[in-house]
Amino acid sequence: MIRRRVIASGRVQGVFFRDSVRREAEAAGVAGWVKNRGDGDVEAVFEGEEGAVNRMIDFCRGGPGDADVENLEVTDEDPEGMSGFEVT
Repeated sequence: MIRRRVIASGRVQGVFFRDSVRREAEAAGVAGWVKNRGDGDVEAVFEGEEGAVNRMIDFCRGGPGDADVENLEVTDEDPEGMSGFEVT
């Protein structure tokens, strides 16, 4: 079990980024959350099996359809035993 926090910058708001991340996370069995930040970035926390979390990070690097991810900051964190995935 691992936990990673990601911050995606670029054209990431208004392009269904959060809902796409939620769908991908649920399909991958990853817990956590995703939210828009006031600075125009999107922040997310992913917790689960290493392969599934890495799949989510790869998804965020490209983003959905009209997104243009210019930078993805990834930080390791201690797992908290989260369950479910929320868009906040």
